[in-house]
Amino acid sequence: MDQQSIKEMTGKGAVEALVKSGMKLGLGTGSTAIHAVRHIGALLQAGTLQGIRAVPTSYQTLIESERWGIPLFTLNSQEIGGTLDLTIDGADEVDRRHYCIKGGGGALLLEKIIAYASASYAIVVDETKQVENLGLQFPVPLEVIPEGRLPVMKTLETLGAVVQLREAVRKAGPVITEHGNVLVDIRFKHPVDPAALETELNQIPGVVENGFFTRLRPRVFIGRADGTLDIRE
Repeated sequence: MDQQSIKEMTGKGAVEALVKSGMKLGLGTGSTAIHAVRHIGALLQAGTLQGIRAVPTSYQTLIESERWGIPLFTLNSQEIGGTLDLTIDGADEVDRRHYCIKGGGGALLLEKIIAYASASYAIVVDETKQVENLGLQFPVPLEVIPEGRLPVMKTLETLGAVVQLREAVRKAGPVITEHGNVLVDIRFKHPVDPAALETELNQIPGVVENGFFTRLRPRVFIGRADGTLDIRE
């Protein structure tokens, strides 16, 4: 299978396995999670699913959900009440402990808020996203208050990280998040403890949130080129 077909199979597979009528759902961001969104929309249109209340993790997901007629709310809506039954999202990297890096699409802040408000959490990825150690290949993003950019970057360098301000594509200057902040990407030269760093990075003044996701152990759906879907509890 080509990569796009793998992603579609994986997103659909997670929906078929986990999503039930009446659920409060977090809808993830990215090239694999978007297929889960589309499949939920198709099932709603067919009448197979009913009573879904969804919270999108980004503008990308919000717009796609609108196209499919998925009922949308925020975590603060009365219909949601601050908690979700399930969130299905993608990841940039996932290790054997099911720790993840997320935020390659720039939506890590809302992705984490929604994930950590969910009773159940699922990650959908293709097999290229599996790694032994997080943060050595794909960068860990941090959402940073613009006024704290330089102090934060200097502090990150003292932790041994290779630090880069994320530059925008088709726009001059840095990426500006949906919450008006900048993104700083960091890589490490040696294996790190993602769980410890998830807490430590957020203690740096100016850091809003970071892309390590370690406090949940999600069910991971891994699509493979041979057409199989590996589901890991």
